[in-house]
Order: sequence, then structure tokens, then C-alpha cells
Amino acid sequence: MKSRAAHIPRHPAPEYQWHATPTEQVLLQLDSRDSGLDSREVEDRLRQYGPNRLNPPKARSALARLLEQFRNVLIYVLLVAGLVTTATGHLIDSGVIFGVVVINAIIGFIQEGKAERALEAVRNMLSPQAMVIREGKRFTVPAEDLVPGDMVFVQSGDRVPADLRLVKIRNLRIDEAMLTGESLPVEKQAEPVPGQAPLGDRSCMAYSGTLVTFGQGTGVVIATSDHSEIGRISVLLAQVQVLSTPLTRQMGEFASRLSFAILAIALVAALFGILVHDKSLEEMFLSAVGLAVAAIPEGLPAIITITLAIGVQRMAGRNAIIRRLPAVETLGSVDVICSDKTGTLTRNEMMVQSLIFAGMSYEVTGNGYDPHGEFIDTEGNPADPSNTLLATCCRAAILCNDATLTEQKGSWSLHGDPMEGALVVLGMKGGYEQSLLVEQMPRTDVIPFESEHRFMATLHHDHSGQGCIYIKGATEAILPRCSDHFTENGPHPIEADYWTAQTERIASRGQRTLAIAMRPANPTQQVLNFKDVEGGLTLLGLVGIVDPPRQEAIEAISRCYSAGIQVKMITGDHATTASAIAESMGIRDAKHTLTGAELEAMDDANLQQQVLQNNVFARTSPEQKLRLVKALQESGLVAAMTGDGVNDAPALKRADIGVAMGIKGSETAKESAEMVLADDNFASIVKAIEEGRTVYDNIKKSIMFILPTNGGEALTILAAIAFGRLLPVTAAQILWVNMITAVTLALALAFEPAENNIMQRPPRNTRDALLSRFMVWRILFVSVLMVAATFGLFIWERSGGASIEVARTVAVNTLVMAEIFYLFNTRYITASVLNREGLLGNRNALLAIGIVLMFQMLYTYLPLMQLFFQSAPLSAEAWLRITAAGLLLFFLVESEKMVIRKLFPQQH
Repeated sequence: MKSRAAHIPRHPAPEYQWHATPTEQVLLQLDSRDSGLDSREVEDRLRQYGPNRLNPPKARSALARLLEQFRNVLIYVLLVAGLVTTATGHLIDSGVIFGVVVINAIIGFIQEGKAERALEAVRNMLSPQAMVIREGKRFTVPAEDLVPGDMVFVQSGDRVPADLRLVKIRNLRIDEAMLTGESLPVEKQAEPVPGQAPLGDRSCMAYSGTLVTFGQGTGVVIATSDHSEIGRISVLLAQVQVLSTPLTRQMGEFASRLSFAILAIALVAALFGILVHDKSLEEMFLSAVGLAVAAIPEGLPAIITITLAIGVQRMAGRNAIIRRLPAVETLGSVDVICSDKTGTLTRNEMMVQSLIFAGMSYEVTGNGYDPHGEFIDTEGNPADPSNTLLATCCRAAILCNDATLTEQKGSWSLHGDPMEGALVVLGMKGGYEQSLLVEQMPRTDVIPFESEHRFMATLHHDHSGQGCIYIKGATEAILPRCSDHFTENGPHPIEADYWTAQTERIASRGQRTLAIAMRPANPTQQVLNFKDVEGGLTLLGLVGIVDPPRQEAIEAISRCYSAGIQVKMITGDHATTASAIAESMGIRDAKHTLTGAELEAMDDANLQQQVLQNNVFARTSPEQKLRLVKALQESGLVAAMTGDGVNDAPALKRADIGVAMGIKGSETAKESAEMVLADDNFASIVKAIEEGRTVYDNIKKSIMFILPTNGGEALTILAAIAFGRLLPVTAAQILWVNMITAVTLALALAFEPAENNIMQRPPRNTRDALLSRFMVWRILFVSVLMVAATFGLFIWERSGGASIEVARTVAVNTLVMAEIFYLFNTRYITASVLNREGLLGNRNALLAIGIVLMFQMLYTYLPLMQLFFQSAPLSAEAWLRITAAGLLLFFLVESEKMVIRKLFPQQH
């Protein structure tokens, strides 16, 4: 017998519009039926489509990640220098060089941390079990055994095991936040929807990995494994290219240019020594190696790594957890933040914000589920909650309700539906105690909310026997049932046009609208039927419910604009809601919103233009979020992207800075992001950006401090070659200065606090060179001063008959002393440090100086160090000359600063 599976198209899910197809045609297309597939069909389809699990990516081995640390031009130069010094028998020099290379590689390997686990997190979100209907019987199977055409039953608490086209439902609601960003569970239906409907509006579909929060339903499997929506995101995530950070790119360019310059100068210097001074090839080669080692800033990678790590610690104290070290610096160059709405800009706690009565309206104040707040009338005055309109509506809001609130240590938690929780809070703001009111007016019967009728009704009797029916629900379901509306003077005939206009007004403010009504009940009535609420109701009023903005987020957006940072809101909400929330947050040009459908119709060139002109995007899909981020990056902007769901993961991974939510974020989002917010608060992003800018400033100061040391060493060796003299410092001594003393001193600059105007200046241009013209001038100026001091004292000692070991020890200590005094200069780039704050304001600098002086005493007087570095003890007179040289450099740099301030006063 021929298998029925043979008629199935090759996994049509990606292009076939299942959501727009009637259920009968869906079953026909999949060759399935209400009783499900038989065992033969399941086997055939399992062979054809494979198991319902996501394919894992090929992971990088630890060895590959370690070898990646050596892909650096400066490291190549050091490795060649190490090999040559080994070949020529200078084992101590080569040992020190190789040691530096290995230490840098280990630091980079450790900081890269864990391998990417985002796809693993996606796979773990899939349901391990599924309730399937096969051959007319219902039983549980592993979710990976599902195939297209299977009939699957889901109910409250289940995770949907595959993409389903729903065929039967009963009050089914599914939380799709992980895919759409929609903050509330979505009501489902079996009827098809328009073909162009975005993912969040496909109410006849249930997607793999989403959570059933209420009701039950049956659906036919239309896609499994990588062909499901979550599978498509997983594939998209694997294909996303992770961009290098601005600092990484700048350091790469800087390293390449510096390496070529060093090699060229070393070659010319060696040839000069051989041809002009008739030096031997071996001697000149060692001089060239010394020159290369001197000019390469070996300590710079370590300094940058440690400065970034200190930034990580600071950010953690401000609720921003950094997962990848280079992200710290990238934060400082962010041009635009693309933020999700729910929970990041808003509280993720529904709240009644508007109350509309007949001829009267109120704004409701407060924060989320905290039941403290006031009712403000149209003239801005607080209203008495005991007035007839407010008291009646607030009583109904609590009684016709299944949600409860609990308080623990000043924090309020909701148990139940978020919309119902907002109504409980409304009643409590009106002065009612929920438990007491329920005791006074106990519930006799209920018509629970169902998606078919879209309302909930309850029957209550007080202890004197008086009865009342309360009903709440969608305005289109409640208004036709009302003959009157309630006023301060009692019921009056309803004015339909008035309430229709009020409904539209609430919706235009981005609020969800509910209507509340009532009618008296017979004291003897014990059962509530649908006919009791079909008509004759009295409308009490309308409530507008919203997920309120975080006040601190509004202030943070204002700080962003002051710092030259754009803010764009990308959300799964409808356009009207998105626009209203964005406007209330202070996001600029929020009235015009682009929808996912509009984005889909744009080519890349048009999208790149539109993304710069618009700041609010609604009903977006994962692919559209990814396109938006790419469009911003192609415009030359550094983009940060926030998100919490699986749907956000590809865009988070592609963004220059992906920011995941720590509280409500999925593991997939966290693994795809560079930064995780411990408090899910937009304001923490802005604080992190401030820290990122501070880190970059301190890295610049470190570079300005370290490079003159290398310049001074290299020029000293060049001077020795030019004058045909012995080298004042050996390769090993140079590495001691570069890796021990320079790094220790530069560490102090990593602790410098933020400058006062750091969030009033625009983001730095990431295309600018790492070294500005001013920085190049300062580096050259200080390098010349250092070589004058080092080479000058070396010649002084040799002229006085000192041994080469003593003269070189003086040269090394002169370099270190010059670094110590120049550290004070570097604390302020152009401002004077000749004050108490400048000289003593950084305790870490004083500590570093103390440590370095101790190191130099060991270097000079410890026999083991003398053996290793060929150092020698110095006299007190030599130390006086060394200290005088450092002081002279300090005052010359301060004089240069003064000249700079006078020549360019507007820049300082």
C-alpha cells in the first residue's frame, strides 16, 4: 500500500500561509485528519523530515580559541624576535619575549570566556513531551517524535511542542512574548486570518516553544525542527556575523602600521650600523631586535584588558553585567539605542490610568501594582474616592475579578491575569480592602471569561440578601448589552455615540479599554445565566489600562539626547499603542510609527533611509529587527539593541552591543547579548554608557602614558646605533620596563573617575584614528625628553668610568623615574596637576608608584635579579641624578601644557 505521506510537499512551512488557510484545506494539504496519523505514516514522515529538534552548531574547540589569541601583527614580530634570539644563543632574552607572548595569549583566552551557548539555550526551550492524537487515541510521546500532520493537544501549563495550525480551541490563551514581544497572553481562534497578518496577529497559530497560559486546544503540526518559527530564529542566529568592536578595529590598524614602521626602522638602523660603523651582523641584529622589542608596547594589551575589567566591575555595581570584555569600551561609542518597550522602558505591570464616566473623567496616578495613588479630575484636582461614580466602579472592579495581590517586604506581587490585577489595584486605590469586600459581598455564581463572548460576569449577594450582577469585558461586547449609563444622579439612557468616541480616545493614548457594567439581581437568584446579561445593563464606565513608563527611563532618555545618542523603540505592540507610549517616554518624532508590514515591503536602500528618519517600529518580526540593526550599522552608527525574547536573539547578536534583560529575559537572549541588565531597566543602559565613555578616556590616558616609554626606549637604541655606542638597555631590560613598571603605573589611570562633561559631549567617531594629532605630538615630545635623560645619563656614567652593567642600570632606572613623574602629568591631559588634587587625588597612583619603587630596588640590589637582568648596585649620587632627570621632565611637560592651553583656550 502506498504511504499517504508521499503526497506531502517537502516541508512547505516557510512559504505556505497556513494562518490564512481554512482548517479543512490545511488537513487536506497535510494529508491528515481529526483522528490523527497512523503508525506507518508517522514512520515515513519521521524518515522524510527527521526528528523535531534543532540542529546544534559546530562549536569551536578550546585549542582553536587559544590559537586565535596569537593572530596579531605585534605578536608575530615578537615571536620572530624570540626565535632569532634563541637561534643566536641569547636564551634569557628569548625566554622573556616568549613569556610575554604566552601571558598575553592566556589573558585573552580567559577573557573570551565561555563559548557561545545561545543555540543550546534555544534547544532547551523546546517541549520534551507532547500529547498527540494518533489513530483516534490520545497519548504522550517525546516531542522530537512529532511530524507534520500530527494532531497535538495542548492545555494550560504546556509548552507548545511544534508549530501548530489550531483546529479546535476552548478559551485558549498563549504567551508568545518570546517570539513577538507581546506582554499579554494572546487569545486564540480556529478561523483563518489575512495572509499579510504579522506573526503576532496570527491568532489561529500556536508556535513551538510558546507557553499555554489558559484553556486548551488541538492543532495540526505544520512545521518541526529547523522549519518552525523558533527553528528559523535558531538558523538565523547561527548565520549572524558578530562584529568586532571599535577599539579592536582601531588597535588592529594601529598594530599593523606600528609593526611595519618598527620593522622598517630596525632594518635601516641595522644596515646603518653595519655599513657606517662596521659593526658585526650578529651585534646589529641584536640591536635591531632590541629596537623592535623597545618600540612594541607589549604591556598595552594587558593594560587595556585590565582597564576594561575594572569597567566591568564598576558596571556590575550599576546593574549592568558585562558578558564580553570589549563590550565595555563599545558602550562608550554608542550612537543609537534600539529598545524594546515592555519591562525596559515600561514596568511590565498593567495599571489603570484612565477612568471615563458619563460626563466625567479621571486620571489615575501610581506605579504598577502598588495600590497607592489618586484620582485626578480634568482640572488637575484630586477627587474624593468615596464619590458615587468612583466608589461604584471601584467596587465592581474588585468583585468581578479572580486576581489577588500580596505584599512582601513592601513589594506587591500579582497572582492572576495582569489586566485583572490592574482592576484590583484600582479598587484598592478607591479605598476598598479586597478580602473585606469579598467577605461583605460574597460571590454566588460566575460566567467565566471566554474568547467567544469576551466578558466575565459575577453574581453577588450581601448579608442582607441584596443581589447584584457585575460584568466586565471588551467594550464591543458590553456596550450593546447596556440600556443605561450611571451618573452622579443615578441611571440615565445610554448615549452610544459618546461612549464610542471615548473608547477611541482611550485607544489613541495607547491604552487597552475595558467596560464595566452592572444590574440588580433578585435576592433569591442563585444561578447566573447568559440571558441575565443579554441586555438591560447599566454601564458604570470605561477603564484605560496601560503598562506605565518607568520614570527613571524617561529621565534616562533625556540624558541620551543630551549625550547625542538617538533612542528608537522597537516593539511587538500595535502601532497606536507603540506611538502613544513612545510619546509619553519623550522619544522624539514618536507620532509616526512604521509597522512590520511596511518594513517588509521596503528594499534595503529605502529601509536604511527610513530607519534614520523614524524612531518607533511596531509589530516587528525577528528578521525585521535584524534588518533594522544592520541598516543602522551600514549608516555608520554604533547600535545597541535591547531584548528579552528568543525573537530578539539574532538582532542582539548582530548589534554592536546586545543588551538582554536579567529578570524576564530568556536564556537565549542572555547568551546572545554582550550585556545583561540585572534590573531590566533602561536607565541602567545609560549608566553603563557613561562608564563605557570613562573607560575609553582612561584607555586613551594609558596609551598616552605607555607609548612615550616605548618611544624613549626605541630612540635611545637608535641614538646608540647612530653614535656607534653599546646599547644603553638590553631586550630583557626593555621588557622589564614595558611589562612590569609601565603596566603597574598605567594601572593607576584605569581608576580615574569620569570627567564632569562626559554625558554632555556627542559619541566619539569610531572611524577616527586611535591616536589624534595632539596625542602623537605629546608622545613624540615626551619620548624625546625620555631619550635625552636616559641616553644622557648612560653616557655620563660611561664617561665616568662606570661598568656597562652600572650604566645600563642607571639607564633603566632613569626610564622608570621618568615614567613615575610623567604619570602625574598624564592624570590631566592638558590641565595643570600642580595642585593637591592633581598630585595626591588618585590614591591608586601613589600606591602604584610605591610598588614600582620597591620593584626597582629589587631589580637594582637583589642578586638573583642582577644575574637575570645584568643589573648592578647604584650609589646615592646616581639616584640623585636619576631623580633630578625625572623632575625636569615633569616640569617641562607641565610647561608644554601651559603653552597648549594658551594657544588653544577654546578646546580646554
